[in-house]
Amino acid sequence: MLLGFPSTFPFSSSSSSGVISSEKIGAMASASYLPATTDSLAQALEAKDPSESISILYLILEDPSKSPEALRIKEQAISNLSELLAQEKKGEELRSLLTKLRPFFFVIPKAKTAKIVRGIMDAVAKIPETSDLQISLCKEMVEWTRAEKRTFLRQRVEARLAALLMENKEYTEALTLLSSLIKEVRRLDDKLLLVDIDLLESKLHFSLRNLPKAKAALTAARTAANAIYVPPAQQGTIDLQSGILHAEEKDYKTAYSYFFEAFEAFNALEDPRAVFSLKYMLLCKIMVSQADDVAGIISSKAGLLYVGPDLDAMKAVADAHSKRSLRFFETALRDYKAQLEEDPIVHRHLSSLYDTLLEQNLCKLIEPYSRVEIAHVAEMIELPMDHVEKKLSQMILHKKFAGTLDQGAGCLIIFDDPKTDAIFPATLETISNIGKVVDSLYVRSARIMA
Repeated sequence: MLLGFPSTFPFSSSSSSGVISSEKIGAMASASYLPATTDSLAQALEAKDPSESISILYLILEDPSKSPEALRIKEQAISNLSELLAQEKKGEELRSLLTKLRPFFFVIPKAKTAKIVRGIMDAVAKIPETSDLQISLCKEMVEWTRAEKRTFLRQRVEARLAALLMENKEYTEALTLLSSLIKEVRRLDDKLLLVDIDLLESKLHFSLRNLPKAKAALTAARTAANAIYVPPAQQGTIDLQSGILHAEEKDYKTAYSYFFEAFEAFNALEDPRAVFSLKYMLLCKIMVSQADDVAGIISSKAGLLYVGPDLDAMKAVADAHSKRSLRFFETALRDYKAQLEEDPIVHRHLSSLYDTLLEQNLCKLIEPYSRVEIAHVAEMIELPMDHVEKKLSQMILHKKFAGTLDQGAGCLIIFDDPKTDAIFPATLETISNIGKVVDSLYVRSARIMA
């Protein structure tokens, strides 16, 4: 079975150790394939130039032998070839490889086919800026799996496609795909895949700011996960999503617990998501006004493993919060824009924190005055005047304090807090008591008349 892979390849003529000899080069150049043996794989590994290794591996895949040993060697060759192509950033060649391997998929078990397909897709994902290529590749594989009636593989490729569409912010298409997929998987009762899909649905609804549906999908994922063994990485993902949803509801203490569980799982696996879990743990500490704990967590044994821009950013925010300094806060946002503003979860909570800090500082500054120039307030708080004026007007509308803005004079006029007249609550209480007396008399009269 010849797959039609490239048969031309450059080789060095050196005969030194670790490099293919000129005699072997001549033999391979004249042959249309290399036998699928461990020796051939060793030759590919010994080649110093990646292009030589790639060419040898292509020739191994051309071997028409269908013996169990040859098929095993070819599977290993495909794995090695995928890694090399990913290292060389040849995304289109990986896509072509997946297409050309289709005849090979008919002679190996379906489970191994699924493993190879997912391995090649993972290799493509390692190449930066290939989201469009990955989406296109997934759509091609979905069509092929439908035609070949490979349901198991199709469902997993569709789940990956939905995740890619969500990352690409194509939410409507991703939601449509997930809606049909989740019904199908529930009928088949594939618990492990169901956990993945429910978790993905929760993330998708969270991106659309539909928190009730995001929580419902996460609950469904937890229910499915309780019925089976869930890998630690998947359990960490569930805990991470739980923490994000609890933080969105301002329940930062519970969110911190979930982020801590996720961090422990990812840290044990050396998963790069561990740093994000730790980052969100620090965010929760800041949001509950425990910014002083941030330095201690960062300097702990686990925290020192992840020292970098993300933790430096959170430390800068914690310092600004401890000092109640808006100037330091804005400096941190400017210096660590990628870590703070470009992370949607951190950005959302820090925006709320910034508003709270700004309101507290403004209230503290205007407290001694009954009338003060807005320009003077802006100068004291070290912020642009139009920004301060806008915030003061919002605070007045939200009844944070009683006052008015005299824009003609450029002044803020603060009123004394109106004293509540005690007669009104007393009157309401008296009327309520009279109502109870009347109700009691009515019940008694009804019994007498009966």
